[in-house]
Amino acid sequence: MGNVPKTVSKGQGRRETPARRASPEEEREVVRRAQRGDQGAYEELVRTHQQRVLAVVGGILRQREDVEDVAQQVLVKAYFSLKKFDQRSAFGTWLYKIAVNECWDYLRRKRVRPLVYESDLSEEQARQMDRWEPAAEFPSSPIENALKRAELRQLLDRLLCHLEEKDRLMLVLKEAEGFSVEEIGEILGLNVNTVKVRLFRARGKLVEIYRRRMKRSD
Repeated sequence: MGNVPKTVSKGQGRRETPARRASPEEEREVVRRAQRGDQGAYEELVRTHQQRVLAVVGGILRQREDVEDVAQQVLVKAYFSLKKFDQRSAFGTWLYKIAVNECWDYLRRKRVRPLVYESDLSEEQARQMDRWEPAAEFPSSPIENALKRAELRQLLDRLLCHLEEKDRLMLVLKEAEGFSVEEIGEILGLNVNTVKVRLFRARGKLVEIYRRRMKRSD
């Protein structure tokens, strides 16, 4: 497919405005053009999806340099694998799967400990999982100025750092990036019920960490 087209700009990925999202059929046509070797078409796909690629990678990795490096690898790997993409799923879903797998490979190379999850939820917990509202646990009053907003963002980022990688990724995908549980399941290779259970647990862990921090600050 020739030279690799432009991908994520170092240090600027999250600040760029994403391109208008094409309809599914429009995107399929862009993908077909890219598969025929049109580098401009692939750059169009990058502009559309790079923010979410950064969000997916950033949901697993925490160091900015790591996030940018791995995001670059994801987009390059996708470029060279594009002819194998059969369009049975959406391009974005295929791309985000590559992003997740690239992150796990990166963490394995760094010998990060494997993830360990608790046993399944009780029936009562399972009944609660679709009713959880962040506003019931976290401050919801209007924030008066930019400083307080920045402090809140920093607090939430610090809380997320205490979660395991897959828990953090699921919360980022669902709460920050707006992925549906079906999309998350397809990206991570999990069924919808498993995604719901793990999201419920991750939210519960976040609330527990937040409460402990508030008790220490009293």
